[in-house]
Amino acid sequence: MKVKNLIERKRHLAELRARRVRARVQGTEKIPRLSVKRSLKHVYAQLIDDAAGKTLAAASDFDIKEKFSGLDLAKEVGKILATRAKEKGIETVVFDRGSYRYHGLVAALADGARENGMNF
Repeated sequence: MKVKNLIERKRHLAELRARRVRARVQGTEKIPRLSVKRSLKHVYAQLIDDAAGKTLAAASDFDIKEKFSGLDLAKEVGKILATRAKEKGIETVVFDRGSYRYHGLVAALADGARENGMNF
């Protein structure tokens, strides 16, 4: 694919990284995929059943009423998601980091989910 400018190139490379991860990660109803999305201001996470194409549980920093910032915010999102997953009987997931490194906010979200009993 011929890429015209820098922004398109960065977006294209991020898409390739995400595809590489998704080729190895597949979610089912019993073991859903924990997908992470982060932006410059917000953090989102959801549990996805790829076989049915449905979201089983989701959490984001919009669900948090207290003031947190950075890594603490991502950790709280992970805890909220783990709590919602427990309510639905989900304990084991496969982690989909998307095009992001397992570092910083993504790792903090995973640690928060693990602290509340989620296995991956």
